[in-house]
Amino acid sequence: MTDQARNDLIALLKSEVHQNPDLTVMSDEELRRLIARVLEEKRTRGGELHAAVSSMNFKEKSFITAAVFEAIRGLGVLGQIIGDPEVTEVMINGFDHIFVERAGRLSRLENHFESRQELETVITKFVSQAGRAVNESEPIVDTHLEDGSRVNVVMPPVALNGPIVTIRRFPKEAMTVEKLIRYGSITPEVAEVLELLVRARYNVFVSGGTGSGKTTFLNALSNFIPGDERIITIEDSAELQIRNIDNLVRLETRNAGPDGTGAISIKDLIKSALRMRPDRIVVGEVRGAEALDMLQAMNTGHDGSLSTGHANSTYDMLSRLETMVLQGAAGLPLEAIRQQIGSAVDIIIHLSRLRDKSRKTMEIVEILGYDPETRNFKTNTLYEFRELPESCKEKVVGQLVRTENPMQNPRKLENAGIYRKI
Repeated sequence: MTDQARNDLIALLKSEVHQNPDLTVMSDEELRRLIARVLEEKRTRGGELHAAVSSMNFKEKSFITAAVFEAIRGLGVLGQIIGDPEVTEVMINGFDHIFVERAGRLSRLENHFESRQELETVITKFVSQAGRAVNESEPIVDTHLEDGSRVNVVMPPVALNGPIVTIRRFPKEAMTVEKLIRYGSITPEVAEVLELLVRARYNVFVSGGTGSGKTTFLNALSNFIPGDERIITIEDSAELQIRNIDNLVRLETRNAGPDGTGAISIKDLIKSALRMRPDRIVVGEVRGAEALDMLQAMNTGHDGSLSTGHANSTYDMLSRLETMVLQGAAGLPLEAIRQQIGSAVDIIIHLSRLRDKSRKTMEIVEILGYDPETRNFKTNTLYEFRELPESCKEKVVGQLVRTENPMQNPRKLENAGIYRKI
């Protein structure tokens, strides 16, 4: 069955099911049985779609039934899209322009919402389910779907071509280091080193551009945290999947209400987390004035904290941290800020999305502090990604390799009883 025929069938079934007078009082299971019965009638009574329905197998019938159910009770076209496990990103540019990402590549779907009103109804539904609100006076909201997918919504009048929805999906199974090795992002040797660094409570930042896999990598790193510690996660929209920690507290920011009050920022949550006796604080992403509070936490007994940040290189990450601290403490001297960063951050792991759409770990850098004479950060590159000769435009071939630079700050390793050279 072609995509167009499938879409036509879904629309037809939806229309006929809507004619049932008992639809509003039906249970979900009764609705599914009704849809299956109407679909079977298409096969036995003939008609325009008789041949297509007759040739459908059980899997295809199940898909059609689920799609119609979603259109009536769920998220409509969006429910069908996120039902595809291969879709990692969804971009809705108005009701009739939908793009998805599969295996790192974008494509436009033929399927779309019937009207702007239908799209707005779906948006209102999942936003309200998450305890948020979006309207013309509050046109921008960050939230998440029930499956944990991160959602950004921008509504008119800010969005000129209709409601805009961007969804970042995450695998149902949390990312593991074993998977990172399988995907070629890191090597077994690097995984072993990262485990030692996390266990020894080095403060680690994961940097990279949009879509480079920062949150995914942070999830994998969290697997190395000892299970007997108390961990507090802080996020704009809950994405982290930390599953090996029993004493886990998850905090999420909140937007201001219609009256402009009630907002709770990452900065507020970090301050509150410090009073909750955390062993480690994990911030999903540092992007503003909260950077100062995060650095102070790292410098005041909360070693082993983890976070991510947008940057194009390790040096850019350090520079961005400076800028973010200045947003929250404009009166601080730049040298004092750099000293704070240099003493708080131990390791930066930089990720990148390469020309063939693959995600790779580009370097692992040790931060050795701030040198007031040169007025620069002192860094030590431990691992770097090197392309092999067989690499080409369409396929990047290479791996993370150890540099000749020995690790210069093994103090935390020694304090943890680990005397192996890195």
